[in-house]
Amino acid sequence: MTTLQHVSGPEANPTGPVRFTANVGRAEAREQLGSATFDLLVIGGGILGISTAWHAAQSGLRVALVDAGDFAGATSSASSKLLHGGLRYLQTGAVKLVAENHFERRAVTRQVAPHLSRPLKFYLPVYKGGPHGAAKLGAGVFAYSALSGFGDGVGHLLSPAKARAAVPELRVKDLKAVAVYGDSQMNDARMALMTTRAAVEAGASVLNYAEVTGLRFTDGRVTGADLRDKVDGTEFGVNAHVVLNATGPWVDHLRRMEDRGADPSIRLSKGAHLVLKRTADWGAALATPVDKYRITFALPWEDMLLLGTTDEVYEGDPGQVSPTKADFKQILDEASLSVRSQQLNPELITYAFAGLRVLPGGPGATAKAKRETVVTEGRGGMLSVAGGKWTTFRHIGRTVMKKLAALPGYSLGQEMEPMANLPHRLPLPGIANPHAVAHRLLSDGGAPLPNLGEDTAKHLATHYGSLAFDITRLAGEHPELAERVHPDAPEIMAQVVYARDVEWAETADDVLRRRTTLMIRGLDTPEVRAKVQALLDRK
Repeated sequence: MTTLQHVSGPEANPTGPVRFTANVGRAEAREQLGSATFDLLVIGGGILGISTAWHAAQSGLRVALVDAGDFAGATSSASSKLLHGGLRYLQTGAVKLVAENHFERRAVTRQVAPHLSRPLKFYLPVYKGGPHGAAKLGAGVFAYSALSGFGDGVGHLLSPAKARAAVPELRVKDLKAVAVYGDSQMNDARMALMTTRAAVEAGASVLNYAEVTGLRFTDGRVTGADLRDKVDGTEFGVNAHVVLNATGPWVDHLRRMEDRGADPSIRLSKGAHLVLKRTADWGAALATPVDKYRITFALPWEDMLLLGTTDEVYEGDPGQVSPTKADFKQILDEASLSVRSQQLNPELITYAFAGLRVLPGGPGATAKAKRETVVTEGRGGMLSVAGGKWTTFRHIGRTVMKKLAALPGYSLGQEMEPMANLPHRLPLPGIANPHAVAHRLLSDGGAPLPNLGEDTAKHLATHYGSLAFDITRLAGEHPELAERVHPDAPEIMAQVVYARDVEWAETADDVLRRRTTLMIRGLDTPEVRAKVQALLDRK
């Protein structure tokens, strides 16, 4: 297991280097990756690759994980931030799927990562002339909550007046009723980073910004990859008995490295979101039917409001996906079905982002396509995994492991501990009651920072769990790190050092977009970027 070590410069020189390290440097990481033959090389540091690496390392395999960009740097940090059962799947009769999704959602929210996720009440408004009636939606949310074992309460109908009391920005004109149900919410980037850390603590070797330039073959079988460190240009390689392609939207690109004639296996759907400042407190989220199949969300998230999402075929470069003016208009127009106009003022928008859903290849509208995981084996024996839902990231990892255990030739099943023998609810690092952590951070006996604000204590508790004490301890020893990165955000400078030394942050965007919430709040000013970059440069 990784041991945390606090290494700092001389106390007499407060401007000297401050290090709080749990990870090896890039040169040492490359040496580890290049000097051994791994049982499994996972290419792709999105949540599917991260989860598989975590489960593989827990199974006793020697695992390497690399990504051409940052961990969770693409689609895995561009989701709707939900852990949910999938209410719309009930329309297709996928009762078993919804029940399985609820099981995973409850496990993550209650046992695996209660410090990184939380229950969230949803209001599903029923308007005059809408695509669904009150009776149908009332029955639907009751069945939905039953499939969750009523663990989030009983799905029911609520009057417009009571719903408006909880969500002041709810549009009440032509509102007939509101169906109520429960799901869960998370910060997807933080969840992915903690899962990466769990994989490392289980023994995996990881490196971000390591681009695959070619695959290695032995007797026609894929047995590793050649890579280039995008930070300093160093070229190196990794040998492995089995290679897993978990590159998400780029999965077919890597498949064609294995077999130039490989047919396309996936199609892509773009989902765009907007983040806005809130004009009022929200006691629940809104899930508003747009048509028979689609729902638009208005989600209170990170003290902001998250709107979306779109669902349209995307055929461009996955690395260039971004929201368009048409996406902005569509999201705001659809939100206006249930949200009052004063909350939808474009001047309140602080950030916009887009991700790509990886769907099985085939005809039909993307909105109707199943969000299923597909595992295929290529001509050279490389496995490729694509698709699936954030909610079931643990289940996907276990599914891929079972596939790996059954591979012909070099069988990982001979090397790994059977999945059935592993705990099914292994917690992520920092697991703790976030309310208790926040209380201790603010109490006289538990806080090394006398002026820690309540918002910062809550933020640290819900993004790091018990690991928040490492950050406040660092800030207590170096007072300049107790300062806020921006006066209007809860983050403190110690989190930047922690991101650099413990969470693989290489760029200012890594810190501002995925290790903290500064970018989504619209607070990544030139001054903030300069402060962050100055700390990143002190390696």
